Amino acid sequence: MPEIGQSVVHVLEKLGHQAEFDPQLVCCGQPAFNSGCWAEARTVAERVVRRLENAEAVVVPSGSCAAMIKVFYQELFHGHPVAGLAHNLSRRTHEFSELLVDVLKVTDLGAQFPAKVTFHDGCHGLRELHVKDQPRRLLAEVKGLELVELADHEVWCGFGGMFSVKFPMISDAMGKTKCSNAEATGADYLVSNDPSCLLHLRGYLSRQKSSMRVLHLAQVLDAG
Repeated sequence: MPEIGQSVVHVLEKLGHQAEFDPQLVCCGQPAFNSGCWAEARTVAERVVRRLENAEAVVVPSGSCAAMIKVFYQELFHGHPVAGLAHNLSRRTHEFSELLVDVLKVTDLGAQFPAKVTFHDGCHGLRELHVKDQPRRLLAEVKGLELVELADHEVWCGFGGMFSVKFPMISDAMGKTKCSNAEATGADYLVSNDPSCLLHLRGYLSRQKSSMRVLHLAQVLDAG
């Protein structure tokens, strides 16, 4: 979903910040970590730690990836030679909406998005990073946008990365429930701050020929 990264850059540049991206950056290691393959996860994650060592701040448009770096790297690298670097990186890493609201103290980005929207909270962002009010405060300032909360909005969508591979029937059933709740709001768009959730939910909605579209929070804030 490169369009999400592009919107993040547009938003940051609009605020006067310089955004840099290292094309050699690799996966944060979460799939291997969640599968219990910690040695393999550590090999991948160490590259991330070293490549971001000199970054002033790291913004991640994904609650799950941000949580991996901010929370789970502490455990993954405990007693490891790069433990200190990992700890410093965790303090400089921020989920996208958290960076805007809590660090940069910005809620109104001058965005315009005349549509009815419902919001899905990604699990890692909500539970590990305690990101809940930040995206809603940002959406509240978007001109023309009407936010309608969906039922059981804090309930998991069923994706969970490796979970959807190991337990596809449960994952599909939970995705169906989440999408049904979203459609019941009458919203035009289902918005989230985690691409993995959007990948899962967009897949289900498209298979059902639903008219509801999915967008990342950054894309909404980049509109207008």
